[in-house]
Amino acid sequence: MSNMSALQQHVAFFDRNKDGIIYPWETYQGFQAIGFNMIISCLSAAVINMALSYSTSHSLLPPLFFPIYVDNIQRGKHGSDSEVYDSKGGFDSAKFDAIFSKYACTYPDRLTYAEMQAMLKGNRDVNDISGWIAARMEWSFLYKLAKSKEGFLEKEAIRGLYDGSLFEYFEKQHSASAQAQLR
Repeated sequence: MSNMSALQQHVAFFDRNKDGIIYPWETYQGFQAIGFNMIISCLSAAVINMALSYSTSHSLLPPLFFPIYVDNIQRGKHGSDSEVYDSKGGFDSAKFDAIFSKYACTYPDRLTYAEMQAMLKGNRDVNDISGWIAARMEWSFLYKLAKSKEGFLEKEAIRGLYDGSLFEYFEKQHSASAQAQLR
């Protein structure tokens, strides 16, 4: 995993069999593993895989079964994002810190829901409706998944989103919770 870009690490969690290809059923399993319900997991898998499959493909022909290729994930970057991932999928720490210096008004190391919305609005590219939708969907999932009890998105949680470690953390939390319920 050390030779992977930050963006590749971010999506590698959803590559459940670690073969470098993420099929819709793996995206579904990943969403289920971090605690999303069946409907959200199914819809997410369909939308995400359909949106990223062709752009990450190794072929000029659309691939069957909508696979996402981890090695080409940087091709799936959309507009209206925070630009924390550079064009090669690397993590840009200056852009990451800029999120907080520009939008974290209440506390310097976390975002309120309103501050997150202000960031999304500030990152919008003109005439990029699909990018707006993608960014809103991504950050809405993050907020639902990682907000604190007080309703904040902590800086370290957001950093964990960018390198994929947040998914691993919530998979362990969800698994432990499910095990506790079985007892």
